Amino acid sequence: MLTDTDQLELDLSPLVEPEYAAGLTLAERFEVFHATNPHIADALERLAAQWLARHQKVGVKALAEQLRWRTGVETTGEPWKINNSHVAFYARVLIARRPEWADAIETRVQKAV
Repeated sequence: MLTDTDQLELDLSPLVEPEYAAGLTLAERFEVFHATNPHIADALERLAAQWLARHQKVGVKALAEQLRWRTGVETTGEPWKINNSHVAFYARVLIARRPEWADAIETRVQKAV
């Protein structure tokens, strides 16, 4: 378990903006982005694990904002620009990876796909 003085190591490699085919749904665009940048889900999972070691619930939007902030202050490149529309998909990725977090990560019925 991490202590207060431990620095959580995250892969903050630059994002790769993929080429999207015309006419993709939001879900399809997310899948292309996620496949191109798998380190984002890994970093979100590490942050979620750290948070859930002390708390009952976690907001994936807060985790995404933390990653944006960390890439802005800990790297020399551009801060990560994670599409806000992708956050809900990342929540589902985290639950798929860690089913025990299903009650800790809030999701809503998806209206747009």
